[in-house]
Amino acid sequence: MTALPYSPLFRAGEWACISGQIGLVEDGLPDDVGDQVDAALANLGRLLDQHGLAKQQIAKTTVFLVDMEDYAVMNERYAAWFGDHLPARSAVAVAGLPFGARVEVEAWAHLG
Repeated sequence: MTALPYSPLFRAGEWACISGQIGLVEDGLPDDVGDQVDAALANLGRLLDQHGLAKQQIAKTTVFLVDMEDYAVMNERYAAWFGDHLPARSAVAVAGLPFGARVEVEAWAHLG
């Protein structure tokens, strides 16, 4: 595998910029968009853990959706994962995502 042309997580001063996470699991992408959201957030959580960060440090997310009809399902799964922690969020419709994903989540975490 060749090196990625980006950093999955980049520290900049008091901030960590976390690249967009899709719902790839060992055997590919789940078919169900809700399962893709769960997997994308789990991937985000693992990346945070690897860098000694917690989801409570996330200040802002951007969610990219191929179909805005998936917004309600995404919102439900997103709310379940974040619980009482409510970072600022944008949700944007896009024409396509890598590997045919239907959802991608990127985040900014405050390190201070």
